[in-house]
Amino acid sequence: MDTITLVGFIAGTLTTAAYIPQVVRSWRLKETKDLSLSMLVLYAAGVSLWLVYGIWVNSLPVIAANGVSLVLILVLLGIKLKYH
Repeated sequence: MDTITLVGFIAGTLTTAAYIPQVVRSWRLKETKDLSLSMLVLYAAGVSLWLVYGIWVNSLPVIAANGVSLVLILVLLGIKLKYH
């Protein structure tokens, strides 16, 4: 693995992992009142486009990070809609 790909994986891991505490907290408390629905929707749309871009340019770090991020955001959206 070349250095730039490694940097991409590390960056993707860190930015994706940043959402895990929020997902865990929201899941445990079944509460998302402090999260903006429009922010979650816009973020999901942006991450989806990054995922498409990653697939298009065949960039595994971009695909992996945004694929996992999209799942986490969709979980938060699901919690937000279910317990709103």
